[in-house]
Formats: sequence, C-alpha cells, structure tokens
Amino acid sequence: MLKKYSVIILCVISLSSCSFFKTTDDKIPVAKVNDTYLYQDDIEALVAEGISEEDSTFVVNGFINRWATQLLLVDGAERNLSEEKQENFQKLVNQYKKDLYTKAYLEALVKKSIDTIVNADEALQVYEANKETFKLNEELVRFRYITIPNNAINEDEIKERFKRYDVDDKIYLDSISVQFKSYSLNDSLWIQTSQIVNKISALNSENKKELLKKSNFIQLKDSLDLYLVQIKDVLFQNDLAPLDYVKPTIDQIIINKRKLELIKKLETDITKDAIKNKQFEIYK
Repeated sequence: MLKKYSVIILCVISLSSCSFFKTTDDKIPVAKVNDTYLYQDDIEALVAEGISEEDSTFVVNGFINRWATQLLLVDGAERNLSEEKQENFQKLVNQYKKDLYTKAYLEALVKKSIDTIVNADEALQVYEANKETFKLNEELVRFRYITIPNNAINEDEIKERFKRYDVDDKIYLDSISVQFKSYSLNDSLWIQTSQIVNKISALNSENKKELLKKSNFIQLKDSLDLYLVQIKDVLFQNDLAPLDYVKPTIDQIIINKRKLELIKKLETDITKDAIKNKQFEIYK
C-alpha cells in the first residue's frame, strides 16, 4: 500500500527534495496551495484495497485537483470580493455553524426523552379528524396467492384447500409451503395493486382488472408455473384508506408533533435555567 501511495504522489506532484516538506509532526505532504498543505493522511481513505495502481492514481489525482481548485477559488474570492460581502458571508457561516450545533444538540435531547409509543386511541383521533387526507390514490387489495410448478402432484388438493381456506386448510398449506415457488397467505393485509403485479409475473394489463373483483378466485398459468390468487376485499381510488394501512403515517404525524412540542419546551427550560443561574442576563 505504501508503495502505491508513493507512485501516486510522484504522479501528482514533483518535489525537488523530500526534506523540503519536512514538518514538525512528521506528516507527509502531497500538495500545497499557498500556505495550505494536503497530507498523505488526508488521501489514504480514498483508495480501497484491491484497486489497481492506475485507478488509484486517477482517484487521488482528481481529489487533489479539486482540493487545489477550491482553495485557489477561495483565495481569489478573499482577495477580490468586497469587505462588506465577505463580512456578510462570515455572518452566514457563523449562523450555519450555530444552526448545526443547535440542531444536533436538540435532536440528542429529544431522542433521549421522546415517547415514540402511539396508542390506538390517539391514532384513531387523528384518523377521524383528517379523513380527507387519507383518501386512496391507488386501489388496495387484501388477497392471498400461491405459485406452484405446473402439473404438481398435489395440485388439485392445493387448489381445493386454497379456495376453501378453513383452519385445517391454513395449517396444511403452511406445512407444505416449502413446495411453493412464492406465496403470501396473510390475507388480512392491504396491498397496493402495483405491488401485486410485481409479485405475480403472469398478471398483465388485460387480466389485472380481475384483481379488483371482491371474493374473486384467479387462476393463471405461464410456461412454468401455476398462479392461484384469491381476492378477499378491494378498495378503490378515493375510498377512505383503512386505519391499519395508514397507521404508520399517523404514528409519524403524532411523533413529529411531540418532537416540536418537546423542542419548544426544551428551549424554554434551557433559557429559564440560564436566567436562574445568571448565565443569561438582559440589561435594561
């Protein structure tokens, strides 16, 4: 690896003497712009193990050129921009630093004390108050499906049990699920029709409409497989989304509201404590 870096350094810059760049902390410089140095330590992480010498040189050379260009542009700006503009930029830099520190500190405090558990009553209250927000823009289907090879030995029994689907059938199908190429037997979940089409390759624009018929049994074949699909329930565009389907969204809405309230409280408490401890004083 050291040999690789030596080659890269020689490709990037030409030095008349290594001792010319000797520093008190023994860092090895690889480039310089005015009084600012780029050291070998700064570029080591750029080169992954196993990368070719040619690619390594290309990556490091590109990084050094970008580093130098940026510094040269900053130097030109400092020499040519007006003092007033530079002062305005410095104010922006200082404010950005404050914002970064403030945000990081508040996020740490919030993470430590925020309650992320949303009970059913809270979720229902938000759901009832914002029903118009939870209108569907795509059909939802509750369904189960199985994909098995064509002409499977127990095909008839699988079909019969899949369609009937009583308690014993559920146990049976689950016990032989290793035979299925793919399957989903949990028909209590609402799924977008686009996701179903992605799951079942035999579905197309022509037979997709069969998904939107309640209590419909669909049997599809291609050259290799048999697809069994049982539609349990359907919701259409502009129908109200079920609570269980939008529950994750509602949870996030509630948690975000708690975060905002907690941040306000933290800011108030911090200021009050500073006044109490005479860290913060307003002169009248």
